[in-house]
Order: sequence, then C-alpha cells, then structure tokens
Amino acid sequence: MSEARDFIPLNIAVLTISDSRTEADDKSGALLVSLLQDDGHCNAEKIIVPDDKYRIREVLSRWIVDENIQVVLTTGGTGVTGRDGTPEAVEPLLDKMIGGFGEMFRKLSYDSIGSSTLQSRALAGVANGTYIFCLPGSSGACKDGWTKLINTQLDYRTRPCNLVELMPRLREV
Repeated sequence: MSEARDFIPLNIAVLTISDSRTEADDKSGALLVSLLQDDGHCNAEKIIVPDDKYRIREVLSRWIVDENIQVVLTTGGTGVTGRDGTPEAVEPLLDKMIGGFGEMFRKLSYDSIGSSTLQSRALAGVANGTYIFCLPGSSGACKDGWTKLINTQLDYRTRPCNLVELMPRLREV
C-alpha cells in the first residue's frame, strides 16, 4: 500500500445467479455487498437472476454500458452441472480475459477445499471498460475471492500496480 495515494471508491454492482435464492436467503450476494462497502466502495445495484445465460447477459449488458458502474461481481453458476452457465453467459461479452484471476482463485481455494477447487470455473475480464469478476456461489468462496484477490486490486493504493490505475486506459484502441 502507498500512503501517498488516496483511496478511490468505485461503484460496484453485484449479480447473484441462482435458480433458488431470494433476497431473504442470498447470503453470498449480501456478503459481497457488505465486504465492498466495508472497504469503502459503493454498491451501485444488486440483483438476483436465474441461471439462464440470456437473463445474465441482459443484466450484465445494461451494467457494462452504464458509465457509473466500474466493476461487476457475480456469484453463482460457475460449477459444472447442467444449470451452471455463468462462464458461457459472460465470456462472449468480454473484450479481454484476466486469466490470472481464475488461476489464483483456484490456487487459494485449494488451501480450503483441496482438489474440489478444480470444479470451479471462476473467471474475470473486462467488458467495455468494466471489470467483471465471476465467483462461485458459496459465501466462503465469495469471502476468499474478495479478501484475498479482488479488494487489493480494486484499491488504488496497492503497489506496485492495481486495476484501478488502469481504468483510464481500458477503452484504448
């Protein structure tokens, strides 16, 4: 961290992808909102959609054209069952993949859940200048993803580099 830099709060939207969760029992989505707010960011919006790639794309497409939203966090739908379709919904929208995110997430998860982490298809990328991070649906995975990877990269004070300082250049051609 560099004390010479000021923190820059970001507007972050949270999308829970689930066929069964409601606002009353969406622990992972609520946890992400709480964590990002505790770290000084703003929750731009939070929505729950079924695990349907077109519904997921509908919400993400609206958010990635909204200049007031810099980051999207999704939770759910990253497994390998028939209804898990988050990667298939998100990847066509991305301009660039951030491959290291999924790799690092699975490495960190291995310490908690062992080889079961190979079932995770967590991913991240950039779409129209908006960062998108796709996390599994468990609250433990969301907590680890935020506290061990995402939050420091979304903090302008993180040195030697962070994703915030790249934001002005994301739409370069």
